[in-house]
Amino acid sequence: MDKVVIITGGSRGIGAATALLAAREGYRICINFQSDEDAAHQVLAQVRALGAQAIAVRADVSIEDEVIGLFSRVDAELGRVTALVNNAGTVGHKSRVDEMSEARILKIIKTNVLGPILCAKQAVLRMSPRHGGQGGSIVNVSSVAARLGSPGEYVDYAASKGALDTFTIGLSKEVAGEGIRVNAVRPGYIFTDFHALSGDPDRVSKLESGIPMARGGRPDEVAEAIVWLLSDKASYSTGTFIDLGGGR
Repeated sequence: MDKVVIITGGSRGIGAATALLAAREGYRICINFQSDEDAAHQVLAQVRALGAQAIAVRADVSIEDEVIGLFSRVDAELGRVTALVNNAGTVGHKSRVDEMSEARILKIIKTNVLGPILCAKQAVLRMSPRHGGQGGSIVNVSSVAARLGSPGEYVDYAASKGALDTFTIGLSKEVAGEGIRVNAVRPGYIFTDFHALSGDPDRVSKLESGIPMARGGRPDEVAEAIVWLLSDKASYSTGTFIDLGGGR
């Protein structure tokens, strides 16, 4: 079976590292992005240089019509999707809950919870034998914040990742009998530009001393776990979580 993967938020950090590794593993790849077209096309050039058939598609995954358009592009240009990485996410600046605006909270919930659910819906419509599919694999990118709560920093982000964990468990049981596996990774402090969204681009370096392994993680270390979960090597794993937090 041809391997076709959609990676949301694939233009940077963990998503970009996953695209590069997936290219080496023989996937056809869709790099989804919302705004940074230049970054997406840089990753696209890199995966094509590795011999992968690949496209880059702009879509806001929190808007259903755009998600439908994203999957339709993949249908037409790469084939039926067999793998989905729900990596797109956002976070607000460090803040207490009593300082957060409704607009901030809604943006985080829409991107981090609604987006993965909408994408998973379209994936199941293509993977499930009920809809003519042959199974597949979904990996959600959660966070150790789902376990720790992130008090005094971004409880709303942590809550959104907790919801994603619950979704992972529920969907995995719902579609397990249809040949679809649903798992998640929970990264901790990883060296990516994601932390700039919280207003502190050097956050990982500042906090390394509090990590049991005494260092931040690399995007490729997370990508290895994601691609393993997507693969047949993880054929008996569903509803599971791989924590990548250096011991946190």
